[in-house]
Amino acid sequence: MKRIDNQLLELARGTDEILPADGLKLKLQKGRPLVVKAGFDPTAPDLHVGHTVLINKMRQFQEFGHDVVFLIGDFTGMIGDPSGKNATRPPLSKEEVAQNARTYESQIFRILDPARTRVEFNSTWMSKMDAAGLIRLAAQHTVARMLERDDFNRRYVGGQPIAIHEFLYPLVQGYDSIALKADVELGGTDQKFNLLVGRQLQQNSGMEPQIVMTTPLLQGLDGVNKMSKSLGNYIGITEPASEMFGKIMSISDELMWRYYEVLSFRPLQEISRLKTEVSNGRNPRDVKFELAEEIVTRFHDRASAAREKSEFISRFQQGAVPDEIAEVRVTSKDGKLGIASLLKEAGLVSSNSEAFRLIQQGAVRLDGERVEDRGLEIFAGTTHIYQVGKRKFAKVMLA
Repeated sequence: MKRIDNQLLELARGTDEILPADGLKLKLQKGRPLVVKAGFDPTAPDLHVGHTVLINKMRQFQEFGHDVVFLIGDFTGMIGDPSGKNATRPPLSKEEVAQNARTYESQIFRILDPARTRVEFNSTWMSKMDAAGLIRLAAQHTVARMLERDDFNRRYVGGQPIAIHEFLYPLVQGYDSIALKADVELGGTDQKFNLLVGRQLQQNSGMEPQIVMTTPLLQGLDGVNKMSKSLGNYIGITEPASEMFGKIMSISDELMWRYYEVLSFRPLQEISRLKTEVSNGRNPRDVKFELAEEIVTRFHDRASAAREKSEFISRFQQGAVPDEIAEVRVTSKDGKLGIASLLKEAGLVSSNSEAFRLIQQGAVRLDGERVEDRGLEIFAGTTHIYQVGKRKFAKVMLA
C-alpha cells in the first residue's frame, strides 16, 4: 500500500484534476502495469517546455513501471484540433503531418526512455475504419453534448461557423483509447471534454473506462499567458543552451516554484526543502540557478549547463547587479516595444532621447549584455533585467 501511496503522491503532482477522484488508486491496486496514453497532434515542428509537462508526467509513470504510449495523431492532425479555438482550424496535409511527426519523435526521447516508450500513430486503426464504422462512432454522441463544450458553445452562441468534421475530433480521440485499451489518458485542461469522451466510448464498448488526468497549461515567461510561440513567451527545447538558461533565469521568483513543480524531476520533498531555505533567507536566484542547470542539462548536457551558469554569473558580476531588483510590468500595444520606449515606461529614463543618448554611450545593458542597437525591439511575453548606468536596475516584464 505504501508503494501505491508513493505513486499517487508523485503522479498527482502538478495535475489539475484526476477523474474520478479515487479512480487512479483503484487502477493501481490491480497490481499490473497500466497503459498510459497521451496524444499529440503534429501541428508544429518544435516543442517548447510547456509541451513537456505532459511528457514529464509520462516519464513519472514509466519510472513506476507502467506502459507509456506516445500517440502521434497523424489522422486527427488532418482534422485539426478545435480545442480552445474560435474558428475552424485548417487541416494539415499528409506531408506536413509526416514531417512534424518525425521531428516530434526525435525530441521526446530527451525525456522519455526509448526502450520503454511505445510510439503509435492513430492512422494505424483509423485508416482501416470505413464510412459505416465512422457513422456508428458518430452515433454514440449527440450534438447537444458536443455543444456543451465551451469552445463549441461560444462559437455557436456567437454565430461563428462550426464545421461538421470538427465534431469528429473528440470522437476519434476517444476511439484511440479503445484501440489502445488505455487505463489512463493524460491531457491539458483544455482537453478535458475530449478525454471524458474517451471514457464514455470505452464504457459503451464494454471496457473499464480510463482515468482522466489533466495538467494545467504552463504559464510562459511573462507569468500571465499560456506558454506560446506566437506570444514569444516560450522556452524551446531545441534552443541553444545560452538562450534556455537565460530565459529560465528571467522568470519571476513566484513562477519559479510552478516550473519546479511541473518541469523538475526533483522529488517533492527536495522542492519543499528549497522553499524553506528561501523563506529562511536563501537568495532565490541561487535556487533558480539549480532549476536552470537541471533543464539545460536535460536538453543539452551537464557541461553546457555549468558553462552557462558561469557565464551568466560573470556577466552580472561585471554589471554589479544587486540581489534585490524592482519588478516592473510594462504593456505593449502591438506585441512589441522599442528599447527606448520600454526604458521610459519602466522609469529608468525620463525620455526616449535620454535613452538613445545612453545607448550611444554604452550605458544600457539587457541581461548583462550591452545594448548597441537603438532600434532594438523587445517582444511581449518576455522578462529581462535592464540596467541604465551603474545604479539603475529593473526587472521588466513586457506584456
